[in-house]
Amino acid sequence: MKAHTSETQSTITPERALEFLKEGNQRFVGNLKANRDLLEQVNATREGQWPFAVVLSCIDSRTSAELIFDQGLGDVFSIRIAGNFVNQDILGSMEFGCNVAGSKLVVVLGHTKCGALKGGLDAAKIEGMGMDNLNHLIDHFDPIIKAIIEDGEERSSANISLLERLNHHNVKNAIDDIRKQSSTLKRLEDEGKIKIVGANYDVETGVVTWL
Repeated sequence: MKAHTSETQSTITPERALEFLKEGNQRFVGNLKANRDLLEQVNATREGQWPFAVVLSCIDSRTSAELIFDQGLGDVFSIRIAGNFVNQDILGSMEFGCNVAGSKLVVVLGHTKCGALKGGLDAAKIEGMGMDNLNHLIDHFDPIIKAIIEDGEERSSANISLLERLNHHNVKNAIDDIRKQSSTLKRLEDEGKIKIVGANYDVETGVVTWL
């Protein structure tokens, strides 16, 4: 499988870009990795890159977009931050990927058993550990937790039902933030030039579920 070129990227629709990732995850789960000469792809992309998708995922070591979607060099822009949320810098990276470099798809990829979201649920414990920057990060999830937690429900990472609800709502929240905070990406989506979608990766099975 060869690296994408400017010509092949230009023919990809947002719908086809999504199919590329779906097909790639099916190969990953089936242990049927596509045949690639990575050194050839290094040579093919030395003058430029034409990725077809931007994937925002967690830093979790099990959620590498290139692996779980079975993609090669030059295929995807991979943005990673604990808890897969967006900020201005990440939005700028997405705008570059789509409006400058021509990607046709934005994926917000959450995953089961997310440590960052567990930290958000256990914030009181984390705050006692003296990690100011980590505390700042997990504070991003507090408004979502407060919005979805039920009366009398245990706020704890041991509450698996709450953790997985938080995971899905966090993905949806990130998508809403992309549309609200980036007029560029919203315009591209409204014009049909890109799709913005959410997904969830199961760390036990390797399967990506599209939300």
